Amino acid sequence: MPTVSDQNLAAKEFVPMIQLENVSVRYRVPTERIGTFKEFAIRLIQRKVNFRYFWALDGINLTVKKGEVFGLIGNNGAGKSTTLKVISRVLGPTKGRVRVYGKIAPLLELGAGFHSELTGRENIYLNGALLGYGHEQMNRVFQNIVDFSELGPFIDAPIRTYSSGMYARLGFSVATAHQPEILILDEILSVGDEAFQAKCRDRMRDFRENGATILMVSHGMKTMEEMCDRVGWIDHGKLRMIGEPAEVVAAYRQENS
Repeated sequence: MPTVSDQNLAAKEFVPMIQLENVSVRYRVPTERIGTFKEFAIRLIQRKVNFRYFWALDGINLTVKKGEVFGLIGNNGAGKSTTLKVISRVLGPTKGRVRVYGKIAPLLELGAGFHSELTGRENIYLNGALLGYGHEQMNRVFQNIVDFSELGPFIDAPIRTYSSGMYARLGFSVATAHQPEILILDEILSVGDEAFQAKCRDRMRDFRENGATILMVSHGMKTMEEMCDRVGWIDHGKLRMIGEPAEVVAAYRQENS
């Protein structure tokens, strides 16, 4: 017979943190290539620019639960990153409703929020401010960020001198310096060496054990199977399938083999 604590734990597992209700996003793109922004602006004023429209997302319904690691897979251009941007409030849906219950720490793009002419040290504080943390809060976690990223010898160098792997290290370290309620990752675990990727996965497991919700996109099917509780497959803007990671990955591979 389940105890009260078991019942409370079961109830907690079904607390929704992210809800997408019939979400659609429509993009508008020019039908012909225009060489310069000036030419585009002139032709736009003259109403000589023709556009085509396409639905990057089409009627997405999705609920991600508290403490869950949820993965999104699909081919390039399927709508995965657009989904993350809608959830992160970077992009508004054309139709539908997005509900998010908690503070988001998004890592949507390598180096997003970094200023190339500033040092790694300065960018830590800049990125922390963009995530909503004050100077004193960042002071308390600064050394932890440097230690986790393993960028101590380079922390006062301009970030334009960093490699893509160093960008990833610093971005992930800043975004995860505080325990987030919702962590959103777009392909970040595919960058960097294996040792650092292992550190990232360990930190994500710690967050999950402490109740954080993680939504991630990756082309690494092994990572998705190992890390995720559930996986969703997006295809041409539509959510084709949601289920156990191994089952969804197998179906995706079969269609794309």
